[in-house]
Amino acid sequence: MTLRHGFTTGTAAAAAAKAATLHLLTGRAPNRVDVLLPMGERMTISILESLEDGDGILAAVVKDGGDDPDVTHRAVIRAKVRRSAGEGIILRGGPGVGTVTRPGLPVAVGMPAINPVPREQITVAVAEAMDKREGLDVEIRVDRGEELAKKTFNPRLGIVGGISILGTRGTVKPYSNSAYQATIRQCLDVMQACGVTRPCLTTGGRSERFLRQTLPDTPETACVQVADFFFYSMREVGRRRFNSVLWGVFFGKLVKQAQGHRYTHARSAHLDLTILARWCAECGFTPQICHEVAEANTAMQVLELLTPLPEAPRLFSLLTGRAIGFARNFCGHDLRVDYLLFDFSGQVLHDTSEAA
Repeated sequence: MTLRHGFTTGTAAAAAAKAATLHLLTGRAPNRVDVLLPMGERMTISILESLEDGDGILAAVVKDGGDDPDVTHRAVIRAKVRRSAGEGIILRGGPGVGTVTRPGLPVAVGMPAINPVPREQITVAVAEAMDKREGLDVEIRVDRGEELAKKTFNPRLGIVGGISILGTRGTVKPYSNSAYQATIRQCLDVMQACGVTRPCLTTGGRSERFLRQTLPDTPETACVQVADFFFYSMREVGRRRFNSVLWGVFFGKLVKQAQGHRYTHARSAHLDLTILARWCAECGFTPQICHEVAEANTAMQVLELLTPLPEAPRLFSLLTGRAIGFARNFCGHDLRVDYLLFDFSGQVLHDTSEAA
């Protein structure tokens, strides 16, 4: 089965801007336009509509995430183009496009959240359609952008009022991890710029919620949900020379980290319970319990079996110790790594900082 590629919000904005420019300067509304992608290829994009709007033209494109949809899939990206005094292209953000309020991002504080690559892509698309002696004002808008942004990391990155216009390739590769990795990098950059000294890494929203409930003074800006990217997130922490990091995890992910899996998703990192059973034996669990661990179906089943037993704290210490070793190795320098291990109700089962 071949998975269908889509295109980024940057490509959608570029296409809308080019369509509006062509309509403004020729009087004809195009049904589709051809735009240059950042990697040098070209793509033809369908135009939803292109209409007169006051002193300019407002054109729209439906963003297509292909077979890797995210919260911006099917979002309507618009561009209003009108003539302006002077020469050249003025690019601005309109309703639904966020504004940057914190340092650490590739866009300056106070500017619309249109990243450098799509900014260039939009400018090139408009320039292809215009008389170079013209002066044009281009405003990018996103329908329901402020609502969509609540489902992204923008609020914690300090991007307010809408989504970001993104895309370094111009296309969306199905099931690519690049977008998530970019989010991890941006969150760590913002932490660094805001003076956060200990990033708090969690594997999802629930583990982050439990971490912040346990440590209520932890600001949202100090947290990033890194999903299954164990190696990648530690490498990026190391590149920014943070001196300490705190992980908030559940049992299954901790076991995979303790086994040294760089990426802990189920489709690529098998939870080997036979190895866990051997570790249980090292911690003094009975042969019968170790056998039940090896034969279990899920990490949850194992946790329910082991938690009431007196040997459990020794196992939790062994697992976090091994995970800390891999985390430091992936990081590339000697930093302090701590773990908060939660059960599924949010109770702390093990806290390595207590041993400090």
